[in-house]
Parts: sequence; C-alpha cells; structure tokens
Amino acid sequence: MKLTTITHVTVDGVMQGLGGPEEDRGDGFERGGWALPLFDDEAETWLGQVFQRADAFLFGRRTYEIFAGSWGTGSWGTDQGDNPISVALNKRPKYVASTTLTDPNWADTTVLAGDVAAAVGELKAKPGGELQVHGSGDLVRWLIRNNLVDEITLVTYPLIVGQGTRLFPANGPDTALELVGSRAIPNGVTIGVYRPGGRPRYATA
Repeated sequence: MKLTTITHVTVDGVMQGLGGPEEDRGDGFERGGWALPLFDDEAETWLGQVFQRADAFLFGRRTYEIFAGSWGTGSWGTDQGDNPISVALNKRPKYVASTTLTDPNWADTTVLAGDVAAAVGELKAKPGGELQVHGSGDLVRWLIRNNLVDEITLVTYPLIVGQGTRLFPANGPDTALELVGSRAIPNGVTIGVYRPGGRPRYATA
C-alpha cells in the first residue's frame, strides 16, 4: 500500500483544532473551528472521494480518539448512513501508533505499540491502494523523518490563524517535494499533492 498523508492547514501552517472550538484546546489554543466556514460542498465531495480510496487508516492516538468519538461511536458515524467518510472509516481497518492506548473501542482497530517503523513497513508491503493518515501531526512528522511517506496532500485554507500547532516545526529535517497534482476550490481552498524527493538542493544567487 502507498502511505499517504492528508493534512488540513492554514496559510501559516496551523493544523490544530480545525473541526471546532472544543476539538483541541491544547496549549491554550482558542481559535478552533477555522476550517468549517470554508468547507463547502465541493470540498466535502473531494474529501469523501479521498476517504473512499483508502484501504486502511493509520492514526496517532489523539486524532484516533477524536475520530472515534465522532465517526465511530458518535453521531457522525452512527447517523450518517451512506456518508462516504463514515462508510470508509467504519468498514476499513484502522491502525493506531500508540504506547498508551490499550483498549480501543472502535471496531477493526489494531494498536501498533512495538516497533512502529517495522509495523508500518509491513502494512505498506501489503497489497492495496492507500494507507491513509489524516491529522495526526506528531505521527506525520515522525513518518516523514523516517522516510515512510509516499505522498503528502496539503489542503490549505486561505486564512492566517496566528497561533496553534503547525504541521512542520521551526526546526526539523529538510525535504524536497515534487508537485504531482493540484486543485483550487472556488472558496479559496487549495489542494497540493506532493511526493517526497530526498533532500533539497541549495545554491547561492
């Protein structure tokens, strides 16, 4: 399977609390819910298609618990019928990279608590289309550092939040990216699909 990451970010790189004011107030974050006013029908249709491509999902613990509470046991999952996101999440295998989660209550969930790199490598070696990672910032950064990501999708919203957790830290590994697909939605949301390509080249002007 191809490991793909799908991350919603603001222009200033914030990925925290996109779904609502109470989704994630870590470190005093007060500006949650920034994605919803811009998430129109076209964006929803596109995202549903992305979820339907997945053969399995990989999460960090925090994102897994948010998704489980909404799409698993919460109303988004139980009341949505044929919603493509709900169908994909509830019918396909889910894996969680966590050393602290011991008793997941969402069906078809496997906890990867040992050698995560080896476990992810085994998942990638399985036949299929995509092993998708949604949200899960710490996990995404770790996967990129360990050269386990095949494709990065950034869904960028036209606003500056000004606080919150960024997808990429101020200091971290450098990675060249090849743009393999792009799309603009009329509301200003842009979608870029990138393939990691080793380290960037540097030059002097």
